[in-house]
This record gives sequence, structure tokens and C-alpha cells, in this order.
Amino acid sequence: MKQRVIWGAIALAVFLPFLFAGGLPFQFFVGVLAMIGISEMLRMKHLEIFSFEGILAMLGGFVLTVPLDNYLTFLPVDASFAAYGLMVFLILAGTVLNSDVYSFEDAAFPIASSLYVGIGFQNLVNARMSGMDKVLLALFIVWATDIGAYMIGRQFGKNKLLPKVSPNKTIEGSLGGILSAVVISFFFMLIDRSVYAPHNFLVMLILVALFSIFAQFGDLVESAIKRHFGVKDSGKLIPGHGGILDRFDSMIFVFPIMHLFGLF
Repeated sequence: MKQRVIWGAIALAVFLPFLFAGGLPFQFFVGVLAMIGISEMLRMKHLEIFSFEGILAMLGGFVLTVPLDNYLTFLPVDASFAAYGLMVFLILAGTVLNSDVYSFEDAAFPIASSLYVGIGFQNLVNARMSGMDKVLLALFIVWATDIGAYMIGRQFGKNKLLPKVSPNKTIEGSLGGILSAVVISFFFMLIDRSVYAPHNFLVMLILVALFSIFAQFGDLVESAIKRHFGVKDSGKLIPGHGGILDRFDSMIFVFPIMHLFGLF
């Protein structure tokens, strides 16, 4: 626990200055995080990250994350997704150039990994471009969900949620996480009333409960991936915490659903 607290504080101390700075420094930083997250996916499957498809997958995650049209103004507004599509086509080209040993199934994993990670980090960047308060709301929802689920699950948890995926999680803990997220968001929205625009206060509380569910689902998805590959953590970048995906798995799911509901 001491190690987790110390390294968690260090990781937060590195992340927050970029978050507050915003703009290109933050976008580039998040793009690098996306590349690291994709490399963790590749390593779990025992793929070489500096292989043809590994490099293209990481580049795909980077260009999907960083809004290229903001800096290369001659590009269209969907330049990032178009550039990502080019990376996908190049990966698929491997099925032609090396068809004897490289199949569509081989290409599918790096493509799916880059999309899974990249789309979450892209929406993190979009949220920051919309305003700091949108990012803080998402962070509070995720942190409150994690802490609430852990504390309430530890005290009152009896019924397993999905034991085959994550044996320690309980239904009581899950409900406690949702309740904690709603309570924390309630007070945050009282302080910053613009954060829930264009929705009203009551609707936003309902959406917060939905976002909390998605946060837990994101955590469970990564748990299922790690269980499938037989690993405890996605990586070893942050001692006591694991890798980038271990820290951002919930946010990867929360930011896109917040975008879907028009919060940024």
C-alpha cells in the first residue's frame, strides 16, 4: 500500500502539469501514453512492439489521439481518423506482402488494440479541449467509483459480480461505486454548474450513474483481457499500479460515452 501511494502520487504529479497546461504539450503527452498502452496490449500477446505491425499500431494510436488538423491546417477536420485509417491499411498490407505467415487474424489484434486504446485517449484530448472541468468531472467519477467500490465492497460485499473475470468484485461494491460517483459529482456540479451543460442537474446525475457503470465495465474489460493472457498487470511502468492500461482502463470507456451524450 505504501508503494502504491508513493508511486500514485508521483504519477499524478507528472500527469497534472500536462493536464493544466493543455494544448500541444498535453495532446502530445496523451498520444505517448496511448502508444505505451498499445505496446502493453502487444506485449500481453507476446508480439514484438518494434515489428512492422507493432510500430504501425502505436503510430495509429498516436495519430488517432492528437488532433492533426489543429496543427496541419491543410488537412480535413477528420484528419486524425483518416491518418489512423492509413495505418490500418498498411497493417493489412502485411497480409499481401507476407501472406505465407501473416493472416487477417494476425492483423486484427494490433488494429483492435490501437482502436480500443486510441479512441479513449482521443476523447480525453477532446474533453480537455472543451474545458478542464469536463476532464475533472470524469476523473472524479472514475476515482469515486474505484474508491467507493473498494470500501463498500470490502465492508458489505457478499455477492460476487463476475467471479470468472474479477473474483474480488461484488455487486454491493459495484452499487457502492455508483453511489459514491453520484455523491461526489453532486457536490462538484453544485460548485461548477456549467460542467453538466447542455443537460439539467437531475438528468446529469442519472448520466453520472451511467458513466460510473461504464467506468466499471472498462475495468472489467481490461481484467478479462489480462485473465485471457494470464498476466496480473498490463505493464510495469508504475510500481504498485501496473501499466498505463491499469490506470486508464476505466477512463478509456468513460470519455467516449461522455462525448456521446454531448458533454464535449
